[in-house]
Amino acid sequence: MQTATAIPAVRKAPRPRADALRNRERIVTAAREMFTEYGPDVPLDEIARRAGVGNATLYRNFPDRDALVREVVCSVMDRTSEAAELALAETGDAFEALERFVHASADERVSALCPMVASTFDENHPDLEAARERCEQLIEQLMDRAKAAGQLRLDVGVGDVMIAAAQLSRPPAGTGCLVNDRFVHRHLQLFLDGLRAPARSALPGTAVTMEDLRQA
Repeated sequence: MQTATAIPAVRKAPRPRADALRNRERIVTAAREMFTEYGPDVPLDEIARRAGVGNATLYRNFPDRDALVREVVCSVMDRTSEAAELALAETGDAFEALERFVHASADERVSALCPMVASTFDENHPDLEAARERCEQLIEQLMDRAKAAGQLRLDVGVGDVMIAAAQLSRPPAGTGCLVNDRFVHRHLQLFLDGLRAPARSALPGTAVTMEDLRQA
């Protein structure tokens, strides 16, 4: 008579407590704000103070600056992707949906990411690559829909839209970026009007992709 072999119980990883998740989100939010205001070198102690947590809590969530910077970059990309998903869910005018997305993405202060992405952290980290790929695919879908409707000129790419949104929406982090807020959406709308089809001029060069920007 064979004895049944006991199957070891699968141990589930403990779920983070709600207060721990809230603290992590507060740290990321505070870091995003302070990186935008002061640049990527702002002291981590100051970020912890703005988040209302102790230094130990910050380092328990993010053992070094690179880990926190990466999380902030992913957070902004995720929020940008959510704005694109909302725009894609709209059933009305395709170009107006694209316009609303570009204005929403500008409010995420995309340009503040530039000095952070140029820092020493791993740009090929799986979390970063996944967030980047999701964001780019959603924006491309938005643009393809507007092109299919004959509303968006055909000689522009995702890179054209994102670099313009970054350059027009905010100056680099730490250079008085809040001062120019009143001009942001005005100048973005001027740019968006230039994207409408039919095009009134031929653009030099070729449509810019996000890969072009990464290589540059």
